[in-house]
Amino acid sequence: MSRPSADAIWASIPLPALLIDAAGLIQDVNVPAEIFLNASAKSLIGQPLLDRLSIDAPMEDALARVIQHDSPLFISEADLTTGERAPVQCALQLAPVQDHPGYILMLISPREIADRLGRAMHVTSAAKSAIGMAEMLAHEIKNPLAGISGAAQLLAMGLAGEDLELTDLIVEETHRIVKLLEQVEQFGNLRPPARKAVNLHDALDRARRSAMVGYGAAMQIAEDYDPSLPPTFADPDQLMQVFLNLLKNASEAAGPGGGQIRLRTFYDHSLRRLRKDGTAATLPLQVEIIDNGPGIPPDIAADIFEPFVSGRENGTGLGLALVSKIISDHDGWISVDSVPGRTVFRISLPLAPRGLSEEQL
Repeated sequence: MSRPSADAIWASIPLPALLIDAAGLIQDVNVPAEIFLNASAKSLIGQPLLDRLSIDAPMEDALARVIQHDSPLFISEADLTTGERAPVQCALQLAPVQDHPGYILMLISPREIADRLGRAMHVTSAAKSAIGMAEMLAHEIKNPLAGISGAAQLLAMGLAGEDLELTDLIVEETHRIVKLLEQVEQFGNLRPPARKAVNLHDALDRARRSAMVGYGAAMQIAEDYDPSLPPTFADPDQLMQVFLNLLKNASEAAGPGGGQIRLRTFYDHSLRRLRKDGTAATLPLQVEIIDNGPGIPPDIAADIFEPFVSGRENGTGLGLALVSKIISDHDGWISVDSVPGRTVFRISLPLAPRGLSEEQL
């Protein structure tokens, strides 16, 4: 068996990696670096590193030391930002490229990503078992809850005053628990999405109309669409659920007084991510759901897509976790940028295969 080529090894590096020359110009980037910088390799190559990436560390001195001493340098903590996102705490590894004087390989290790990968590797097997157990328990618990709710409703027919309030409370709480269990059951639904060509604006409009007659009735929802946007490749029902969950999240964050939501779509050909099989997926279709609510509490912002993490007192913490699962199943990407007064959930999705109509499965 022949040895892998340098290009194959470069493409296999799982962390954002950049090749920098002695003048501080970017000479090459891998796919994770394109994703991290939210820019294409074509737009990055030849650009000064510190023009495209703000680094809270003495980078000019660090690059000079690596070249001067011909030895690697490790920066344990530095805040990085592209100017379009909140700063991300990272570790940086700088190493001279052997037999190529003046060239430096820079690896970026986002602390949040590293921590999550470590947790994921540790609990993958347990998580699969937990999902199966949760699905089974949810199914079994729903049956007696239905009986409890029915018995409380029968009792209520002959009661009044405080006794009636107690039976109403029983019915209300059993309904709430059933809804929670239904959300838990969805995590056990491993059915792959039934994907077809979907018009994103049609799906957004359906979700908007549904929200406006329910939990979003007090909200002002504006549309800012790119009319030339081509269809995506998705399960229309699952995509509808994503948009409904995000609209509900924005509406509940605003409170009973209402607020403003903006639905924005646009095309960005530079965004790519790695699939599970290691190949790169282009995700040019962008959907943003923007609200002017109080923002996500900083102490949970990094884990907002994890199950049972919620910024609301009575929140289940399952809505955004389910959204993340669905988008991941579609080979897409979801991110959030939140400050008080402006929260942006951004979804990036692939194009529908060429020649596939919206009627074709």
